[in-house]
Amino acid sequence: MACEGGSNVGSSYYKVLGIRQDASFSDIRTAYRKLALKWHPDRYARNPAVAGEAKRRFQQIQEAYSVLSDGGKRSMYDAGIYDPNDDDDEDFSDFMQEMISMMNNVKDEGDSLEDLQRMFVEMVGGRDGVRFDFNESPTGTKRPRVNEARGNRA
Repeated sequence: MACEGGSNVGSSYYKVLGIRQDASFSDIRTAYRKLALKWHPDRYARNPAVAGEAKRRFQQIQEAYSVLSDGGKRSMYDAGIYDPNDDDDEDFSDFMQEMISMMNNVKDEGDSLEDLQRMFVEMVGGRDGVRFDFNESPTGTKRPRVNEARGNRA
């Protein structure tokens, strides 16, 4: 996976658009429109000396906007796991967006370990005569280990 900045080595998408990392979608869109108009290659068609630089910057601006304007891609980019050259990122981005959404919707239900154990026992306990006793000491029935090789040494 690429580091922050994707294919713009040494420069982050936030720097490309001239915005802060906590910028809103509206801020991102406004910065993109302003820079896209400024660096659009058609504006420099009659000036070949600047046309190449304008095309390069316009592509960087478009790439930065495509990542930062998409919630899933932006989350992956901020986490440092977005690679603009990886075709699988679209599916992974959708997956990450769904996971983030699910995590944000989870309420603190306050289940303790004991509550989870009780739920487990209710689900599987008592079937086919199998019983679970989580309150039993795990060391109560164990015998101490004896290493016979060491015990036989003189």
